[in-house]
Amino acid sequence: MRKSNKKARQKPQDEVLSILGPDPLTQVIRREVRRIIETIIQEELETALGAGHYQRVEQRRGYRNGSQSRSISTSLGKTEIEVPRGRFFRGDEGEGEEEEEQEWHSHILPRYSRRARAVDDAILGIYLSGANTRRIKGALRPLLRGTPLSKSSISRIVARVKEEYERWSRRELGGEGIVYVYLDGIGVKVRLGGRVVGVPVLVAIGVRGDGEKVLLSLSVRGQESYGAWKGVLEDLTGRGLKAPVLAIIDGSKGLREAVEEVWHGIDVQRCTVHKERNLLSHAPKHCSEEIKEDYRAIVYAESLEEAQRARERFKRKWEKRCEGVVRSLMEGGEELLTFYKYPVGQWKSLRSTNIIERVQGEFRRRIKTQSSLPTEGAVLIILYGLYASGQIRMRKIGGWEWMGEVVRERLDLDLDMVA
Repeated sequence: MRKSNKKARQKPQDEVLSILGPDPLTQVIRREVRRIIETIIQEELETALGAGHYQRVEQRRGYRNGSQSRSISTSLGKTEIEVPRGRFFRGDEGEGEEEEEQEWHSHILPRYSRRARAVDDAILGIYLSGANTRRIKGALRPLLRGTPLSKSSISRIVARVKEEYERWSRRELGGEGIVYVYLDGIGVKVRLGGRVVGVPVLVAIGVRGDGEKVLLSLSVRGQESYGAWKGVLEDLTGRGLKAPVLAIIDGSKGLREAVEEVWHGIDVQRCTVHKERNLLSHAPKHCSEEIKEDYRAIVYAESLEEAQRARERFKRKWEKRCEGVVRSLMEGGEELLTFYKYPVGQWKSLRSTNIIERVQGEFRRRIKTQSSLPTEGAVLIILYGLYASGQIRMRKIGGWEWMGEVVRERLDLDLDMVA
């Protein structure tokens, strides 16, 4: 019969703790955390009752009713605290009428809660960084110090993000003050009907009048078609989003048609990075570097006039050598050069949909250990979670200082149209 070897079964974290021994500083801080939590909840109860200990005042709305011990996990581990109990009055206080009594419950520390919000946030952060349940439990084992953490507990925390996503996806957009909108799709792999298939997530990012970028919507669709994009844009307008001044889009024909129908007459900038890739796909490999250099002379010119001259040079040089490349360039038309109408400090930000490419890059880093995701919903939850948790950051647009100028020009244009 094999003897049990408890030491051999010790986890690495336990071994470290056993070697180092208890940390006196942590013990002191944990006691202070306990005192602070108890003080805050005592103050919350006093506010609810309208009176402190033994106070006899007219505004008293109830009375204390002892206390109970609670165990809660904080960022310093498991802590035992004493939670006060109380009952307060409800109903009429007229003479001869009995008042209803109702048990008081803390809003700061809800009933049945066994973990502080900081611990839940840590669990969610690890989940969004790509860890599975086993890794989460292992990483947080020293922190939780014996507090159970089941797979269902993690699922409930993730479900909280799903609820937040549902509210976010239905929120009103009328007050956002969006001036520019970036529209593009990112490809993901999802298991549907027993097969792994690629599906696009249609992404809309807006730029407010102060230059701040904001994620407007995420939508999984079967394809990047006219109907799919029209549905996305109609959802945005249905939630109060006004037509932007400018839409920066990829080369999707369906998207361009949807923008024209839903936001007729706005400026459109075709992504110059997408177009460059398309040009190179029509060219033999030995011409790639030369074509790239000539194309960038167009989209990195110092003025619209210089860009138009560079485009004519490109056309004359390549129309006989690579006819397909020239056709692709001319297909983009003036919408490749729309950004030249805007403040020069914004050109770098407006000439491409790279902001959405960065969202895709962060998402791919999150799922790099997974060949596919189980559902379309999982894709949206992870993307939204990365955004809401700050792992996908939205910085101000380059040249945001000139946003006021763009907004003023838009207002003047609107007034002229009304007149």
